[in-house]
Amino acid sequence: MRVIELHASVTLSNDADAAGLREEMREKGVLLVNLMSAAGSGKTTLLSRLITDLKDEVKIAVLEADIDSDVDAKTIASLGALSIQVHTDGMCHMDAGMTRAGLEGMDLTGIDIAFLENIGNLICPAEYDTGAHLNVMILSVPEGDDKPLKYPLMFQKSDALVITKTDALPYFDFDMAKVQERVRRLNDGIRIFPVSAKTGEGMKVLEDWLKENTFHA
Repeated sequence: MRVIELHASVTLSNDADAAGLREEMREKGVLLVNLMSAAGSGKTTLLSRLITDLKDEVKIAVLEADIDSDVDAKTIASLGALSIQVHTDGMCHMDAGMTRAGLEGMDLTGIDIAFLENIGNLICPAEYDTGAHLNVMILSVPEGDDKPLKYPLMFQKSDALVITKTDALPYFDFDMAKVQERVRRLNDGIRIFPVSAKTGEGMKVLEDWLKENTFHA
């Protein structure tokens, strides 16, 4: 597995860098999706399900960002998807320059959607524009329904919220109506997708939304 080491990207113009990257990706016909969540929410499991379900319709690439290891990139590559691992040298987020450096290590010819699996936490990733066309947040049922109260910026910055592990609802004190109300109070335009990557429940609605947003839809 190829690994690219990324050291801290220092820039005074991240927003400009992000706007430029966004346009370049649009010109290539590649939808760039920034996937954010806490560690353990199920980002890689969700991506694995999307790749499996959409393999005959949409070509997917995944840029895996972690402080260390390449376990997630290996998981994605084993499914036949284009994948590359980047290490962030201890940084707790990806910015536009770091995202560009990672994408430049990939051949995106024929790719419809490139996912950036951002560093797993609910604070830093929300503060930096990566150049993505869509910001998608994951909140898993075991994390609890109070996260919009504790980490509002992440919900405010996201175009969509995927509530994962809904098959675990009987085992946790998680109020689906309450969390959606709290989220919409912060961001009334956000799309919310309750799903279970394990059972497939709700996945088609999410997959249809992603396909609708590709530049080849």
